[in-house]
Amino acid sequence: MSEHTERTRGRLRRLNLVMFLPLLVAVGALLVARDAETWWQAIVLGLGVVAALVTFVQWAARDISRVALPCLIVTAAVWALGVLVVDSNSAFYGILIVGSLAVPQLPRHRGWAALALIVYIAAVGAARLLVTQEDVSGVLIGYVIVPAGVTAVLTGLMFPNQRFYGLVAELEEAREREAELAVIRERMRFASDLHDIQGHTLHVVKLKIALAQRLVHSDAERVEQELREVHALVSDTITQTKQLAYAQRRLNLSVELENAKNLFEAAGIRVRVDREAEVDAHAGELLGQVLRETTTNILRHAQAEQVRITLSESGITIVNDGAREAPLPELRGLATLKERVMSNGGELTVEQKDGHFLTAAAFPHGRSDAAL
Repeated sequence: MSEHTERTRGRLRRLNLVMFLPLLVAVGALLVARDAETWWQAIVLGLGVVAALVTFVQWAARDISRVALPCLIVTAAVWALGVLVVDSNSAFYGILIVGSLAVPQLPRHRGWAALALIVYIAAVGAARLLVTQEDVSGVLIGYVIVPAGVTAVLTGLMFPNQRFYGLVAELEEAREREAELAVIRERMRFASDLHDIQGHTLHVVKLKIALAQRLVHSDAERVEQELREVHALVSDTITQTKQLAYAQRRLNLSVELENAKNLFEAAGIRVRVDREAEVDAHAGELLGQVLRETTTNILRHAQAEQVRITLSESGITIVNDGAREAPLPELRGLATLKERVMSNGGELTVEQKDGHFLTAAAFPHGRSDAAL
């Protein structure tokens, strides 16, 4: 059991004690004062009240099993003495409390146990007819019907009460599991964003360094330019990583689009960009992530010669040629993005056909929370 659930149960226990213990004490003391005519009768009836209070305290502490049986024996004896000796029809108070609290805690046969409790109280009450000449109807009402009826009602009410405490515990555990899942989802989101930043940058750096190596003896000026861009790219990646760590990173679709064009052109890939409409601001960040991940995948996995990027108000479509004639590769970055796009009310489509690879993300009706 978790610490939070235990704290909740502790609060419920304290609430029960504050609300009901004083009431039980007051009622028990009143009944003893009313029916006891001698000091020994007060002791007998008082034992029943004390046993009831001990049982209630232990029940509130969820530790009733240790005291249930001895307290039940004491209160059963008090009820028998109250009927046969003390002439107290309220002596069932102790067994009423102990029985109604203990029976619902049993692991099985609770119904039979409740029936046995009621039958015992009724049978002992009926034994009053053996020691008194009082009116039969009065004895039956005062010692049989009322005690057995009250016990039946209170015990019956304790069954749903027991279920209520079980539901409280289940709700607390469910809330804790949901909190744990939220932490896991956030870690996955962080890992995905870190993959976007570091993976994309490292692949671009690899391409630029390879280009610089080819030009090192023929075009020193271009090599210097490429190295400056590598330095700037690494610096920007460090900044983005810090922003990610402090939850300040935001992707700009226009910047990602310009960056993708530059990368494709540097790799000798023709790029065509069609803007059918201005992209919805709420969808822009996730669409930027889709564009960044797709750009990395094209540079890494395809032998592309041409890429076409189409932007609509709430979607983006990227189509490239040079896709390998093979089953659709496992692209974990896009798989993670697909889950994120779907969780924000959108749809991510990935298709490979006739040497072309299509990646499309769309948010119907222009709606997206886009991890805002």
